[in-house]
Amino acid sequence: MNGMINIIKPPGMTSFDVVGFLRRTLNVKKAGHTGTLDPAACGVLPVCLGSATRAIEFLTDNDKKYRAELTLGIETDTQDSTGRVLSEKQVSLSDNNILDVVKSFVGKIEQVPPMYSAIKINGRKLYQLAREGVIVERKARTIQIHSIEVLQIRNNRVLFDVECSKGTYIRTLCADIGSKLGCGGHLSFLLRTKAGKFTLDTAVTLEKARDSVLAGRINEKLLGVDYVFSHLRKVILDDDQYKLFKNGGFLLIPDKVHTETNFHGEGDTILINSPVHESCQGNVCSAKEGDILRVYDSNLKFAALGEVVRKGKLYIKSKKQFI
Repeated sequence: MNGMINIIKPPGMTSFDVVGFLRRTLNVKKAGHTGTLDPAACGVLPVCLGSATRAIEFLTDNDKKYRAELTLGIETDTQDSTGRVLSEKQVSLSDNNILDVVKSFVGKIEQVPPMYSAIKINGRKLYQLAREGVIVERKARTIQIHSIEVLQIRNNRVLFDVECSKGTYIRTLCADIGSKLGCGGHLSFLLRTKAGKFTLDTAVTLEKARDSVLAGRINEKLLGVDYVFSHLRKVILDDDQYKLFKNGGFLLIPDKVHTETNFHGEGDTILINSPVHESCQGNVCSAKEGDILRVYDSNLKFAALGEVVRKGKLYIKSKKQFI
């Protein structure tokens, strides 16, 4: 079984638990997720199955979107509701005060990763050290908060949507907002609503995935691995070209190629087969060195990602094979 499934991770399970459940339920040996959610969090968790696991390395940089709740006045050692309470303070802030501070975090900011995280220092994960009472200095990282929309402020709780770059800790964002407000705060709820192209409205629960297996309809829940690469231009190879490409050869990109918009309306399809090229006027090829392209065989089956390289002229070489 090869493909991707968009799962709604329930609270109380680790991301690894979800992968293990799917591995057993779907009877697949290879499975992996594309971005960890904390055990207490829930929401979108894309899982790659079979040969689709080769795509994971290309998906970890995707932006994420969350719905989060910040509880003001209470600080915890984990920066979320699972931790030990460190301090409690009265909150005497206007809604406008809160809104102004929350909005001040939009843009590029420096964020210090929390101690309760999987980041490794000297071969040990930070959360392992934290559980032993060891606190180590962590270097701040530059992250991007693309947008924050406050949905509700009530009873010292702030509900908001946030879209951010990879590596952003929403727990730490909440703690930093609370610190800037002077009362402290922690993350009390987290729902991931989007991870790259995967959204909450197309996700399925583990129970639905299991029921689909029992009904023999699990393929209806699977997405082809090329789904996540639909923004890239597509190259269709004939049998001889694909054989050369698959075996590590370089395929020349003509100066002019025939292009047509694909059905996704995103990337173009580049047809470099000789008969097509010779029978049309062609368009000037806009491919440039370093571009990544989707590569399909003559049966229109997604086969690989190709990279455009320059060796005098432009060529396509294999970057990652999927079949």
